[in-house]
Amino acid sequence: MLVSGAELWRACVELVSQPCTVLIGAVTAALCYLWARQEGQPPVLVCGEGLRVFLQQYCPIVRERFCPTPWCRGGRMQTLIRVLIKSSPPIKYRNERLGMRDGGQVCLDWLDNDESRRYPDASVRPIILVLPGLTGNSRQTYVLHAVQQATEQGYRCVVFNNRGFGGEELLTPVTFCAANTSDLEEVVTHIKHTLPHAPLLATGVSLGGMLLLNYLARMGKEAGLVGGMVMSVSWNTLESSQSLEQPINWLLFNRHLTRNLCRAIQKHRKILETVVDVDHVMKARSIREFDERYTAVMFGYASCLDYYHAASPDYKLPQITVPLLCLNAADDPFSPKHALPVSLAERCPNVALLVTSHGGHIGFLEGVFPRGRGYMDRLLGQFAHAAFEHNHALQKACQPITTQETS
Repeated sequence: MLVSGAELWRACVELVSQPCTVLIGAVTAALCYLWARQEGQPPVLVCGEGLRVFLQQYCPIVRERFCPTPWCRGGRMQTLIRVLIKSSPPIKYRNERLGMRDGGQVCLDWLDNDESRRYPDASVRPIILVLPGLTGNSRQTYVLHAVQQATEQGYRCVVFNNRGFGGEELLTPVTFCAANTSDLEEVVTHIKHTLPHAPLLATGVSLGGMLLLNYLARMGKEAGLVGGMVMSVSWNTLESSQSLEQPINWLLFNRHLTRNLCRAIQKHRKILETVVDVDHVMKARSIREFDERYTAVMFGYASCLDYYHAASPDYKLPQITVPLLCLNAADDPFSPKHALPVSLAERCPNVALLVTSHGGHIGFLEGVFPRGRGYMDRLLGQFAHAAFEHNHALQKACQPITTQETS
């Protein structure tokens, strides 16, 4: 069979262009990565001097440049791409349904990590309690990566799924809100009773972080934790609501989250319609409207503004006594930079606020192909290791400096 010159030329071009395309792509990716490393900035660390020295020694990541993925640097892009691109580690949980005092139930998903070489004695194996964000559960990618990171270091993990979001049925007409810590109090008590000799650290993401902060402020020295870490927290709920109501943010995030909330209410409609007007709730078109029609009514607040004030953790930092690390991005569309509690963090010896210039909301994507472990996961791993393995030094670092010591 004869081959024309044109066909032969096309075949040669295709043969040459394929490796060239790969080479060009690789070079471009490498250049983008090197460019990002030059552009990356160290995060801002706001805390007392004692805690600063401790973190710089045992969590060296706080001194590293955070280099966001070069092709999605902006906060909105980081927030969206994380949902689309992050991998899902193959985590297999042991499920426990825990009855609450009011007759309700919550689901706890455990990864016991019985293969731990660092802690072969299960009775003293440290535990990380993970609190997911709004409408989240133990299957979210950020939860799976946190659990994977913790278990690789030999720790046990347990994920606290809020009522109605762990696959269980609602037994009472009560769900959850960021200001109500009663379920979390019972969960912590249950864990401490079940494994009394195992140190416990808690980490919360977004709304889960708000819940953890409110719990720590409420419980004070009775919190039962060796430390806490929160990520992408909305410190002032009203400011966050206003940010999410900006047209682009409403289109990209607010509308989607409101739909998820309404779907959750519809799923449990039969029992919830005994205490709220479900049809009215289902017409909500923003998170604020949902909170006005459902959350504030469900938990007995006079108004949505009253609920937002009660849920906001910013002004409660002085009431928290355990060592606490807080990660936020300056370009988080859910938590505007001006609402970060910088001045309070400066005055609290046990609180560290770590702010990256980029990262979005639960994003913190780094590297050219950010499917696996990211900045947020690495920070959790280092802080958990520091809190468990060097707890005496951590507690000492969080002590306020007295006048006598400084003279």
